[in-house]
Amino acid sequence: MSYKLNKKIVELEPYEPINGTYDVRLDANECPYNYPDEIKQEIKNVIDNIDFNRYPDPLATDVVNAFAEYYGLNPDFVTAGNGSDELIFLIESAFLEKGDKMLVVSPDFSMYQFYSSICEVECDTFYKDDELNIDVDMLIDKVNSDNIKLLIFSNPCNPTGKGITADQARKLVNSVNALVILDEAYMDFWTEGLLNEAEQYTNLIVFKTASKAIGSAALRLGFAVANPVISRAIKAVKSPYNVNSFSQAVGKIIYSHKQFLLNRKKDIVNNREKLYNGLLDISKSSSDFKVFESCTNFVFIKTSFGKELWEFLKQKSIVIRYMGDYIRISVGTADEVDRTLEAIKAYFER
Repeated sequence: MSYKLNKKIVELEPYEPINGTYDVRLDANECPYNYPDEIKQEIKNVIDNIDFNRYPDPLATDVVNAFAEYYGLNPDFVTAGNGSDELIFLIESAFLEKGDKMLVVSPDFSMYQFYSSICEVECDTFYKDDELNIDVDMLIDKVNSDNIKLLIFSNPCNPTGKGITADQARKLVNSVNALVILDEAYMDFWTEGLLNEAEQYTNLIVFKTASKAIGSAALRLGFAVANPVISRAIKAVKSPYNVNSFSQAVGKIIYSHKQFLLNRKKDIVNNREKLYNGLLDISKSSSDFKVFESCTNFVFIKTSFGKELWEFLKQKSIVIRYMGDYIRISVGTADEVDRTLEAIKAYFER
């Protein structure tokens, strides 16, 4: 007798990031800045007080309180996760039952649908229009007519960089019976979020992450914000010690530096506008290079020669994200933006 993998995982391939060392990494929507020495010293100091022989706080109380204070929330409405990925998988597996159907939009973050396949949940897709916008009225009709139990999408969207307004989001949440998850991982770069209203709704969860504007991708910290009933359910179904002690301790320090984080966010937004405007100028020389306006920390471009440009930039030690008919360029430092724009201009001038 021999064991065989089941059909849902037998052909899966492990995620493999780009190999090699590059001067400029603009492929993963990370924050381009590390922390200054004074904050790093605080982190070093707190390590000495971690009881490595003990399990972490199961409720991640300190980092949840710091997160809640940063955003002006009641910490009772917040649940910490081992990255938003854990929360996505957890909610899809626990909040849906056999026979339930969930809905994603496209294009969007691919892991929403990936986890549904692992959970063996039926997943349907709502497609955006040619300009990559969501028709909210059509989406509402789709959710209600198809008896959707869970709708999840990123707002603003990864990878398009576009989003629906707060009024559109309110209309959506108020018009469906489904549980709605708004993944606001990139909302720090925009102003149309429902984070501070999440507890008012019976059917809304808002996700936040420490990996983007907060600049702590290494910590794998994600948060779910919802009303007391939903929050209690998430805490009940998660694993007891899901956020490690190191991430809790460091996350508490990071979120306490609010003014530093806000100032750095302004720099990222300024660099985004610099990148967007530079790419827009370049696009004037080619009808096959459509640049989409962004309210995130990256710019999305439609082009048929994305792979060729991706390879060209790699030769110049610059990495962006190639996505078939599209490319996505994360915002770097001002110098990295300048270097990337010059390299793309060089590609067009060959």
